[in-house]
Amino acid sequence: MKLPETKTINGFPFIRYVREKYPEAEVTLRSQWFYEWMNQRRTVREFSDRPVPLEVINNLILTASTAPSGAHKQPWKFCVVESPELKKKIRQAAEQEEYESYTGRMSEEWLNAIKPLQTDWHKPFLETAPYLIVVFKKLYELNPDGSKRNNYYVSESVGLACGFLLAAIHHAGLVALTHTPSPMNFLTKILNRPENERPFLLIPVGYPTEETYVPDLKRKHLLEIAVYY
Repeated sequence: MKLPETKTINGFPFIRYVREKYPEAEVTLRSQWFYEWMNQRRTVREFSDRPVPLEVINNLILTASTAPSGAHKQPWKFCVVESPELKKKIRQAAEQEEYESYTGRMSEEWLNAIKPLQTDWHKPFLETAPYLIVVFKKLYELNPDGSKRNNYYVSESVGLACGFLLAAIHHAGLVALTHTPSPMNFLTKILNRPENERPFLLIPVGYPTEETYVPDLKRKHLLEIAVYY
């Protein structure tokens, strides 16, 4: 295997970035194919309990970890939950928060906005899906002596990693749900995470049921989301 070309810039090591060069027509086809593939991605709430190899989950997380991050601090932690006991605890705590949101915290406007999705506070998928990936953002790093090192653009970095993760899940032929019970502090307690981590996203991952239905939603047209100068 040929080693990459290297050079030192201001005392720091760099490697030459090499990518395959596609003809322009292929670039267009590849971009079109990937859009059409990703446009089939949907949020799913009806999960099968069909097992998923842990190797697949590991590959998904490794893909997420290729996302860019502020100062390359990689301020994320992916907690993989397979234990039925932990999944049950997470479901119970999430449903408690969701019940309070649906029955008191959410405004009438918010409730009307999500009505087409037909969601409620019941979250059985948190136990049915073979894995839950709980994404934590690391606000700072802890040195062995207890002192702190800053991370930068933490929310932006972790958000990018989650986007990569969702794309990888879809590419693998699996489905996911981006679940954000509010507040999510119960995840820190249940999973016994350290003080420098905050829950960012709870993602059930698995296969859909044989007959899964999703809302018939339409995405915005290109001219509604892009502006050209």
